[in-house]
Amino acid sequence: MSPRKKKLPVDTVTTTIESMTHDGKGVTHIDGKTVFIHGVLGGEEVSFQYTRQHRRYDEGKVIEILKASPLRVEPKCAHFGLCGGCSLQHLDAVEQIKIKQQVLLDNLQRIGKVNAEEILPPLTGPVWGYRRKARLGAKYVHKKEKVLVGFREKGSGYLAELEHCEVLYPTVGPYLVQLADLVRSLSCYDKIPQIEVAVSDDQTALIFRHMVELTDDDKDKLTEYAKQHNICLYLQSAGPDSITPLWPEEPKLIYRLDEYDVNIAFEPNDFVQVNSEINHKMIKLAIELLDLQKDDKVLELFCGVGNFSFAMARQAEHVTAVEGEKVLVERARQNAELNHITNTEFHVADLFNVDPQTPWLKQKYNKILLDPARTGADGILPLLKKMKVPLIVYVSCNPATLARDADILCNEYGYTLKKVGVMDMFPHTAHVESIALFERK
Repeated sequence: MSPRKKKLPVDTVTTTIESMTHDGKGVTHIDGKTVFIHGVLGGEEVSFQYTRQHRRYDEGKVIEILKASPLRVEPKCAHFGLCGGCSLQHLDAVEQIKIKQQVLLDNLQRIGKVNAEEILPPLTGPVWGYRRKARLGAKYVHKKEKVLVGFREKGSGYLAELEHCEVLYPTVGPYLVQLADLVRSLSCYDKIPQIEVAVSDDQTALIFRHMVELTDDDKDKLTEYAKQHNICLYLQSAGPDSITPLWPEEPKLIYRLDEYDVNIAFEPNDFVQVNSEINHKMIKLAIELLDLQKDDKVLELFCGVGNFSFAMARQAEHVTAVEGEKVLVERARQNAELNHITNTEFHVADLFNVDPQTPWLKQKYNKILLDPARTGADGILPLLKKMKVPLIVYVSCNPATLARDADILCNEYGYTLKKVGVMDMFPHTAHVESIALFERK
């Protein structure tokens, strides 16, 4: 017989928060055991209740702030604490980026065993209404007899009951209830599991995932909503290949990089950066760190739809760009034609298992740009070692894998970490985006 589950203490406990984790939890110790508490800041005196107990640590929720930190601010969103989308709204935005910078530097020292020669000023931008890409859950809740649209509750698989979202782009964030009402009006209101959001410079696109066939009346209601709110509406009946526009018939999603005379077209399910202003600043910084010249030959790995490719092509002699997803490479090639750019070439390759005899690997490059997913770039690094490229710029969305790869580049391959800095791509969340410059000794 399995042992009975230990009951949680019901009494509140008073403690002082000693520090914060990178994802916004407060850290304290009770009788020598670590306790993580949501919604608190370092130095605060609080009362809390236990929510979970584990062998090595416990978790708790704050009941009352007895002595607040001077860094505490009033969260703008009424749903903060319930919704799991944000974890740092109670902390001043300037302090948030300081914490993220420290997370980056701690990871580089602890995991990578490296220190940067120069710490770059953080790239910051708008902290509200910035998010242009999101996947919203949708669910009919029988007990409430209503449809919910939004993000999941903190620490739960249930959808939070949200009226609005302060970080979503303004064409979507204030309209979660209207979207829920729209879903509820459909014949298959309980068979719509998600709505994907993608915002271009001029258009907002919504992809409605539907598990059963829509009726003509359903399509009419969706079309009317799209017209009324001036959005592009797509339907998805199965996998990504099934996504088709409902209205208008031929929507166009484009974001512009005016400083490089570049327009980048994308489909609503393509990966593009969520924060437009930070993306512009990031591209500019990457090009500055690369110090691009007219005779440079650049290898870009994990190129996506060409976010960096075409801006670099305006400055360099040639850009060879590689991406693992075939559909994104096709889009990048289309974007090259759209912008009349002829000094780029795009290749499809699994960048975690590349054939060393691949022709593009045998070309000569003098600069490299890496922009991998959260898993990092360790799969391609051994091949880069043989190329002995003098300069690498690495754009990262995970400080732990950047630190791991920095260890390889600096402590095994003879590079120096010259510069590193954070970018506030996701304000009010624990996501840490960064950029680093490596030079070969």
